[in-house]
Formats: sequence, structure tokens, C-alpha cells
Amino acid sequence: MATITLTITDETTGGKVTNEVNITFQNELTTVQDIIKARVDAEVEAYNRKLPEYYRGLVQPGETEQTLNGYKMKERRKVDAEKQYLTALDAYQKNGFFILIDNIQAESLQQMVVINPNTSISFIKLTPLVGG
Repeated sequence: MATITLTITDETTGGKVTNEVNITFQNELTTVQDIIKARVDAEVEAYNRKLPEYYRGLVQPGETEQTLNGYKMKERRKVDAEKQYLTALDAYQKNGFFILIDNIQAESLQQMVVINPNTSISFIKLTPLVGG
């Protein structure tokens, strides 16, 4: 079974790309929920490895300030991936963002998706998302 690496983008409602993250999947069949989890886990792992001043991700960690460069951490600390993931699921269900897969809007967390190296996945944020 070959792994598939995709570049997932964040876009504004106007189509401007604001962030990109590379995600590797072990299987070509996945769910929308698994895409969100893989994306949040990758962001948190990358942040926690370096602990930079700014966190750039799908959901804003608690105790941060939103800036043009991302979410400014009040103190540099590791981010909890599980809290970020649960916040992202909640935000998705409350229409805080939506996901386009090959320019078609995902309809539910359980929706099955077949991906390949050419699959395009975009997260469109509608409101700032605050997490843990």
C-alpha cells in the first residue's frame, strides 16, 4: 500500500491561500473526519517540535492572540493535539469552516473520500476558531 502525500491549503472565501500544510495518508480511502485529524495532528506536531512564537493552524489554541502572522502564544508551550482536534470537529459541525475536496464541498464528517496524489483539499474558514 503506497502512502499519499497531499498539500492541504487554507483559503479565504475569496480564494486567497493563507496557509499550506503537507499531510501523508496511508490509504486512498479516508473520511472527512480523518482528513481533519491528520491535518490538526501534523500542525500540532510541527509546532511542538520547534515551539515558535506563532502557531499557524486550523484552530486557535487557547491563551493566544490572533495576529497577521498567526496566533501569538502568550508563553511558548506545547499545544494539545486532542483539544485542537475536538475544537476543529466542533467548529466544522457549527459551520466555522468548510472543506472543498476537488472543488466539491464535503457534506459530513463520515463522508468517504477517495484521494490520490492529485486530490485538491482546501479548508475555507468562515470565523476565527479558538481551541485548547
